[in-house]
Amino acid sequence: MQSYTVKVHPSKAFLPRDRQLAWKIAEVAAGREAVQDEVAAMAVNRIIDNAAVAIAAINRHPVVAARAMALDRPSANGATLFGVDSSLRFLPEWAAWANGTAVRELDMHDTFLAAEYAHPGDNIPPILAVAETAGSTGRDLIRAIVTAYEIHIALARAISLHQHNIDHIAHLCPAQVAGIGSLLSLPVETIYQAVQQAVHVSFTTRQARKGEISSWKAFAPAHSGKLAIESVDRAMRGETSPSPIYEGEDSVIATMLGGPDAAYTVSLPEPGEPRRAIMDSFTKQHSAEYQAQALIDLAFRMREKISSLSDIERILIHTSHHTHKVIGTGANDPQKFDPDASRETLDHSLMYMFAVALEDGRWHHVDSFAPVRAHRPSTMRLWRTIETREDPEWTRRYHSPDPTEKAFGGRVEIFLRDGSCVVDELAVANAHPFGARPFSRDDYRRKFRSLTDGLITVDASNRFLDAADRLPHLASGELHRLALALPQGKLLEGRRGIFTLEEMVRSSGGPSIA
Repeated sequence: MQSYTVKVHPSKAFLPRDRQLAWKIAEVAAGREAVQDEVAAMAVNRIIDNAAVAIAAINRHPVVAARAMALDRPSANGATLFGVDSSLRFLPEWAAWANGTAVRELDMHDTFLAAEYAHPGDNIPPILAVAETAGSTGRDLIRAIVTAYEIHIALARAISLHQHNIDHIAHLCPAQVAGIGSLLSLPVETIYQAVQQAVHVSFTTRQARKGEISSWKAFAPAHSGKLAIESVDRAMRGETSPSPIYEGEDSVIATMLGGPDAAYTVSLPEPGEPRRAIMDSFTKQHSAEYQAQALIDLAFRMREKISSLSDIERILIHTSHHTHKVIGTGANDPQKFDPDASRETLDHSLMYMFAVALEDGRWHHVDSFAPVRAHRPSTMRLWRTIETREDPEWTRRYHSPDPTEKAFGGRVEIFLRDGSCVVDELAVANAHPFGARPFSRDDYRRKFRSLTDGLITVDASNRFLDAADRLPHLASGELHRLALALPQGKLLEGRRGIFTLEEMVRSSGGPSIA
């Protein structure tokens, strides 16, 4: 790997392009290194994973709304939509919008945690939408996905966004651009301009994940994917972008991150070096914020050691700074204890999730968040006894560069009314590569079948999984085989919006709308 120091330079210094982070990203994206077999296999796993959670969420409110917007933007040679017949195609940026929302809605696909949080699987929808539109091959798609993961994870390792209250799509958007640039074999100059545009337009605040968390949490990476496609399109037409976007006097670093004196070290692969960052990411077995995964598994284990949950007086969870501040009591969000809070808020409440997992001994992407479940009196009592506390050792392990030591769990003390205490700890989730039961291709397939059961036909499920297995061999024009349609009449329709009204006006030939 090559490491680059990224810091602010005065405009009069005229920082050369080849010393700018956006250029370094573009160089990696323009590389043509062969993809290793195990890396290609992991890319296929993540395509299966995305499809599983997208179909499971297909009729949830945000997904229905996003799909309705895309349905009003047909294109004969465009991309497919999750849930919709593959003979129907749509503009790629709108397909990315709809499909990206579907993938993100349940918060159940892959993750990478370091200086910044990341869901690298969010790179796939816009890349796949462009790949379908461009007639790319399966190998083209795999290489592009691997490239996007490489950039996304490199940025997440090096530059903290949440520390400055910036939402994590600021790293996602340039990674999506890199993947699209790789897919289309664009020159470095074009990718460089598109990366800068993507960074410029994707910096948003973390209020999206604070307090009463709204449905925008699902839309945010889809919005990023749409911006990425538009950024590449603009750069392909020869247009330039704000520069240097990371290092300039009024750049994102200078004004929205560490400030004019900040310095970040970003490590990217050298020319010819295999792209393997995707292997460092990990998926979710449970539909919950990733930092809750190990602690949900731990709750399952600890419940077996307690004869009656009514004997619990209080629960103390010792964990990392990130977990304590984002999904724990350190966030100081009263909504995290509110049974009327949104699903998006509850899946960012470790206290709620630990209580439900401790009571039920299972986790379900719908049932565990149901309003009736959140209002169960025993749950509310248990929920409000739980406190999180930052532990320096768990914070150190969270940031450890050693993957065998890195931890996302914690130590739990359950204090009982008789004065005794049940103590246990778990560093990583069972499904993690270093966990008790690491996910394999068979696990991804089981997750897919479990989440899509009753939504798509068995034949559709089998066809998709077969196409995914054969992805490295799919020829140009065959990527539509990855499309998944629900049986006719099973897709919910969204409400009307501006695009619907515009389509109605055009078809009616007049300005009035009934």
